[in-house]
Amino acid sequence: MRKLVSIATGLGLAVLLSGCGHSGMDRDRPDEFAVARQAPLVIPPDFSLTPPQPGAARANDVSPNAQALDALFGGRAQRSASESATVDAAGSDNADPGIRSDVGDPGTTVVDKGSTTRDIVAAPEGDGQDARAATTK
Repeated sequence: MRKLVSIATGLGLAVLLSGCGHSGMDRDRPDEFAVARQAPLVIPPDFSLTPPQPGAARANDVSPNAQALDALFGGRAQRSASESATVDAAGSDNADPGIRSDVGDPGTTVVDKGSTTRDIVAAPEGDGQDARAATTK
């Protein structure tokens, strides 16, 4: 039985390998690399770039932060009437325009109050007469 299985496996592998051989019919399709011609390189006809003037400001002198903000938020745009009404109702005259920068500043002092403060804030209302200490086992 063992010989029969090994012979059948060998014949199966031989059949599979024979399918991988070249039959001469596989080059009738077009060559995918030779289908399109590459255009020749063309040198631009005009080299009239002027050298920068010493001491003059750079033409593309925009900070990377400003470029990133323009790319993300689309630059300065007029607010819609409903957005302006909402901002005015929220008190735009008292707003600090740089608050987002202050909040995200790594130098801003932040106090981690921990889970105790969270538990106090999440505690149910009442006078505390029915409060019990939690026991952990």
